[in-house]
Amino acid sequence: MKTKYIDEEIKYIGSQLAPHWIYKNFMIQGDAIVAFVGECKVDLTEMVDIEDVINNEPIYSKNMLSFITEQFGIGLSEGVYRQRMLICIIKELLEKRGIFVVRNGDDLMIDGKKLSVSIATKSITSVLIHTGLNILSEGAPVKASGLTSELGITDIKDFAVEVMQKYSEELEDINYACTKVRGVIE
Repeated sequence: MKTKYIDEEIKYIGSQLAPHWIYKNFMIQGDAIVAFVGECKVDLTEMVDIEDVINNEPIYSKNMLSFITEQFGIGLSEGVYRQRMLICIIKELLEKRGIFVVRNGDDLMIDGKKLSVSIATKSITSVLIHTGLNILSEGAPVKASGLTSELGITDIKDFAVEVMQKYSEELEDINYACTKVRGVIE
């Protein structure tokens, strides 16, 4: 899995959750995860989470750390497993920094306030995942927590790189585990 932190600020509006967005914009072909910082404003017309559309819950963050991953050759169910694994990696890395985090499915909560948004979906060619972590909590449409504003994390790039590296290593280790065992028959 290729990884890249994008230094330029990008406003996440939902349209980036599209097949080959990473390849077209950053020349990274194949399975990849990228991270960037910027405002997040996903209107209902761009939402892929139908439940959020039905509940009229657009997404907004004044400043968010976003991860987008595109992975080929897997189905949506495996993509959701990988999404949850990404969330668990983020939780572990925050806890390593002494921050108590509650995970509920693909949501991360700090003191009952939402830190993350996340969605996995299937395109015609791949599975796409977006996971965002509020950096600042002000202006969010829900009770929110932020990496910097509440948790004091200021090394956002270093944190993002560590998350992506752990995610890539975990997927490589899973592949290794699948290739080292002997099949059995009854």
